[in-house]
Amino acid sequence: MSNSTITGWLNALSISDGAPGGGAACGIMLAIAASLTSMVCGYTSTEDHEQQVTLSLIDSRAKELKDKALKLGDQDAAVTNAFGAAFRMEQGPDRQQAVKDASIQAAKASAALGELAITAIADLQWLAEYGNRALIADVAVALGALRAAVTGARTNVSFDLSKVATDHTDLAEVRDAHPQLWQMVQQLTGAQEEIDRIAEGIDHRAAPTDSR
Repeated sequence: MSNSTITGWLNALSISDGAPGGGAACGIMLAIAASLTSMVCGYTSTEDHEQQVTLSLIDSRAKELKDKALKLGDQDAAVTNAFGAAFRMEQGPDRQQAVKDASIQAAKASAALGELAITAIADLQWLAEYGNRALIADVAVALGALRAAVTGARTNVSFDLSKVATDHTDLAEVRDAHPQLWQMVQQLTGAQEEIDRIAEGIDHRAAPTDSR
């Protein structure tokens, strides 16, 4: 993704070959959230030393997050190719095992991206409170992009885990075999709710003409 134009990447996303797909799109959304975080940091100034140190750390983390998000998006695209290849195999035990293996790898890729996305919540919450008030709408947009990344990661992990279940394996067995991935779905659900709380708390400033 780092070497593509926006138009080129979106054109690739629109083609029906699976890679890039929804998981890679989550990487883009996370990178957008990180980039907006960095932009708000650049427009924010403070005379308080502790706040300035925090601001610098947030900016540094956001730049690193953007690069990591793009890399994870590319990794997800590679995993998606393996996932598709498994489903194209002829029916039988080999295909069933290939689908299971590819599903777990896909779930792990989405979980890694989701875990990374969770780390960005606190920094956007800080900017919502202490960032340049003229850029509160940009903070709101960043939260929206972050929520999209978290929601996508949560859904993909859950869906991929469900593909591990077969006629001989139920979801309870999948949960017991992969507890960390199973728990990640719950963590990402909680992250969604936390982002929603932050967004709701700044909505009166970000969208003051809304008559609700």
